[in-house]
Amino acid sequence: MAIIKIVNISNNQLPNYKTSGSAGMDIMAYLESPITLMPLERKLIPTGLFIALENGFEAQLRPRSGMAIKHGISLVNAVGTIDSDYRGEIKIPAINLSDEPFTIHSGDRIAQMIIAKYEQAEFDEVDTLDETDRGSGGFGSTGI
Repeated sequence: MAIIKIVNISNNQLPNYKTSGSAGMDIMAYLESPITLMPLERKLIPTGLFIALENGFEAQLRPRSGMAIKHGISLVNAVGTIDSDYRGEIKIPAINLSDEPFTIHSGDRIAQMIIAKYEQAEFDEVDTLDETDRGSGGFGSTGI
């Protein structure tokens, strides 16, 4: 299990798993006053959270499925990465993909955070790659 050092300047509870099988922890907004996102508008939503991850771990920010399907609220970059050496405030790059305004209040669960291990890679530049059955087929080449 990864240990995450966290500073919480908000009055919200710490990110937590809602069930024993949850992969993601809910992240809450920390706002002085509500923010209304107009259709297709993007804003960074502060959380009041600052974390320090161990080297070899990242935090992935993802949309909450309920917010996406019920209200059209997603993340601008779909999945955001917080690197292990980042020490700034976690901010959620929210976008309203619906045709209705949506208001976010302090304490609203607006994203989820998944902690994942990663490895850094090195490139070995070569002249050709080995052949596979798929080859260069992509974007639907294997069927529906």
